[in-house]
Amino acid sequence: MSDRPAPIRIDDLAEPVLAPEIVEMMEQAAPLAAQIELSPEAVLSAAADQTGLSDFGPDEFREPLEVLCRAMDTEAAFSPLGRLSQFSQLTAFAVNRLRVEQYIKDHPEALDVPIDRPIVIAGLPRTGTTHLHNLISADPALRSLPWWEALQPVPPVEEAGTAEGRIQRAKDGLAAMHMAMPHYNRMHEMTWDHVHEEIHLLAIGFSTMLFDCSAPMPSWRSYYKKHDQTPHYQYLKRVLRVLAHQRPPRGRWVLKSPQHLEQIGPLMGVFGDATVVFTHRDPVSISASFATMICYSARMSAAYPVEVHRIGQWWARLIEDMLRACTDDRDLVPPEQSIDVLFHEFMADDVATVERIYTLADQPFTPAVKDAMDTYMAGHPRGRHGRVIYDLADFGLAAGERRQALRFYTDRFAVELEH
Repeated sequence: MSDRPAPIRIDDLAEPVLAPEIVEMMEQAAPLAAQIELSPEAVLSAAADQTGLSDFGPDEFREPLEVLCRAMDTEAAFSPLGRLSQFSQLTAFAVNRLRVEQYIKDHPEALDVPIDRPIVIAGLPRTGTTHLHNLISADPALRSLPWWEALQPVPPVEEAGTAEGRIQRAKDGLAAMHMAMPHYNRMHEMTWDHVHEEIHLLAIGFSTMLFDCSAPMPSWRSYYKKHDQTPHYQYLKRVLRVLAHQRPPRGRWVLKSPQHLEQIGPLMGVFGDATVVFTHRDPVSISASFATMICYSARMSAAYPVEVHRIGQWWARLIEDMLRACTDDRDLVPPEQSIDVLFHEFMADDVATVERIYTLADQPFTPAVKDAMDTYMAGHPRGRHGRVIYDLADFGLAAGERRQALRFYTDRFAVELEH
């Protein structure tokens, strides 16, 4: 008999039922949010005040930040807590940028640290990317990004050379998140020390699909898609160099983000020697599960009732858009540097899949590496927090329509259909 929690269906997406502590927090946020100005000037000023620093580095971030703030202010329909949280998050990204630039001033040699032959996982959420990322990151020869480091790549000056403060803040933040969203780990487990994707590092440049997760913002999405993201991938490499300089050993990086699916050109333009792992799963299943996760998260930022149909249909279009970009640009990565991983094959033998990736990437797959991965899996069995039951109908979406719309992708990559 399994000791895992029984599957659940989340039935309060539109009208969330929250813990009393969270309700109180939302009520307290209203007067504070009324004073918030969602503008680049306010965000950058707040960051400068927090740090005592003023040099934000290269200016390519300023225009996207302006477009983003305008979209958040006029299109996102945030609750007071959402407005306050978004301002705080934008300020935190600006703080990180100031600290990165100050670190480079203090340690200019950091920019000489090589970022050679990263292993990059590119796939939609729910395609096994998190499990694959964690498995590969269990290899002590590789360098990855834990959650606490993604949140604050460079510590405040009073914590220079340490990680303890950042680790504790990451723990505190996750404790609050789990109080507000107790089922989140069923969909995407989050712990302070697990590896995280570099999308929070890309956000330091204020140009990333991470902001699509905040709310439907058509003007932001249009701007992001129309502008070359190469400068922002270059800034990502700058931040990776700082991280590697701060915390050796400076091994080969293992990276992961769904964003890379629609930014294959900029990715390869900046990380031209990368080995890219494309993960593929039935996108109809992905659409249902990812829309559920986004709508569940929206209880902490959106005005009520949460517009479940609007958010779900928005993400159905974004997923289709991302898969179209992947289908169009997949061959920009040479065959000797890329591999396609089908979800059903990965689930059938995950370690064998990793071994195939290592062979392509010319990365040693030793008995010690296999032991490290086996140890990780023993401590992190799939579904240990229980499953969530997903249904496209919750979002006014029809499986047949989505199946037909996404055939260009499932046919191209011979994806096994799940329904």
